[in-house]
Amino acid sequence: MVDDEAEKGYSQFMIGRGLSFFNDTVLLANEMNITPGVDNRMHYDFLRHSVRQKKRFSKWMKKTTPAKVEVIKEYYGYSDAKAQAVEDLISDDDIKHMKSVLSKGGKNNK
Repeated sequence: MVDDEAEKGYSQFMIGRGLSFFNDTVLLANEMNITPGVDNRMHYDFLRHSVRQKKRFSKWMKKTTPAKVEVIKEYYGYSDAKAQAVEDLISDDDIKHMKSVLSKGGKNNK
């Protein structure tokens, strides 16, 4: 952090999320989550002096949608949220039926 502009662009949430992927920094990230009222400069200084320098590489976890939700979305034309909401209401036999109808190229909306 070299100036006020950099301090304004500092995101405590994203820094904490990034540090939570590693065993040696997860407790430090949690410690900063316990103290939410800390300003950006204090947050940065604490982590800068606490986290040891090391190469840390990881991929960000991505949201995955189950195959069942994808079938529901395609069959009924639902959004992600609506398909996830009704996922528990639809049985596996219904999903098999939907897959067979979709594989034949037709839609049978009841």
